[in-house]
Amino acid sequence: MNYNKADFIASYGISSQLPESDRPELSFSGRSNVGKSSLINKLCNRKNLARVSSTPGKTATINFYAVDDCYFVDLPGYGYADCRHAPSADDIQMLQYLHYHSIPFVVALTKADKLKKSQLAQTQEEFEKLCLPYGCQKVVLTSGESGYGIPELQAVLNAAVAAEYEANAEDAE
Repeated sequence: MNYNKADFIASYGISSQLPESDRPELSFSGRSNVGKSSLINKLCNRKNLARVSSTPGKTATINFYAVDDCYFVDLPGYGYADCRHAPSADDIQMLQYLHYHSIPFVVALTKADKLKKSQLAQTQEEFEKLCLPYGCQKVVLTSGESGYGIPELQAVLNAAVAAEYEANAEDAE
């Protein structure tokens, strides 16, 4: 996937406005101040593709970005926190929802730059133990600030998009 080929498409306020899906969609969901928009910007090597606010919770719409041949979908956040904090009841509910509906997902833990180097492996291990039973495909520690983990996350997303195209090609046969 060419992450440099990225453009804002549109913002939608209600579900009836959402466009029909015509390509893989990678949705970014999580608490309000985890840095979903910053992560999208870092993945695409852009500073202002996704609007970032100093006030958490500013993303009130569903924002679509065309990134090469797929969509990145920045969803409104819920609650507040980052990788330094244990998952909230809302986070667990999201894991349960994804698992119940068999939606493939990757957990990108943001703000890894806020952790001490000695905490990185332990944090990764704790979240893997929590998320993998729900069907999580991978847990990746990232930082929109320093770029930590971004190449690894890009590789995971590339594999997910390739698998989606392969599955659609098999269904078409």
